Amino acid sequence: MSRIAPPSPRFADQFYAGARACLPVVISVAAYGLVWGVLARGAGLSPLEVMLMSGLVFAGAAQFVALDLWTVTPATLPIGPLIIAALIINLRYLLLTATLRPLFKPDSGVKDALKMALVTDENWAMTVLEMKRGRGSVGFLMGGGALAYVCWMATTMTGHVLGSVIDDPARYGLDFAFTATFLVLLLGMWKSRADLLPWAVAALSAIIASRLVDGSWHILIGGLVGSLAGALADKVRHVD
Repeated sequence: MSRIAPPSPRFADQFYAGARACLPVVISVAAYGLVWGVLARGAGLSPLEVMLMSGLVFAGAAQFVALDLWTVTPATLPIGPLIIAALIINLRYLLLTATLRPLFKPDSGVKDALKMALVTDENWAMTVLEMKRGRGSVGFLMGGGALAYVCWMATTMTGHVLGSVIDDPARYGLDFAFTATFLVLLLGMWKSRADLLPWAVAALSAIIASRLVDGSWHILIGGLVGSLAGALADKVRHVD
């Protein structure tokens, strides 16, 4: 007698599981969302501009860089450099989202591609961990992404409101929240000492590039070189 396959997990169950799993790191997202809102107010952005940038861009690193280029006078706003800087920083998502391909059907269309808009560093990392455990799903990915999106929108707007009170985010240690989030993600993805090689190569490459190349190219260079080092190291281990 053939066994009946267990039913596939419901999308709603996976969605809530993804949101729960991302809750700890989203707390850090809330912290640097507040920081960005405070800085956005100082840069002269209106509440509407904060809402539109957070809602349409939804990329913390790119939005922080955008503030460095922002000018209060619309006529002198460097649209070209601002777009290019955001594009360079977000190119890493080509690498991140490529690793999520196994979650989607081979004939995935535009609808599934649009779901990538909710991919963040945080819910990507948590989803990859689930995939390594033999689980992971689109619902899990979307749950974490939706929670991060709502949190980012709420905290950047709150930060803008509080901007008149919090004059210096560094005074309260909020400026470290962005770095702390990525340290937590790295520790969560740690498997063995072999992971140190691509991390160290990526960090060293980014530091050298930041010294030699103007702009935000060091982020992309560090990501690409680190990924190449990880791929080569993994290939060597399999050969041995």
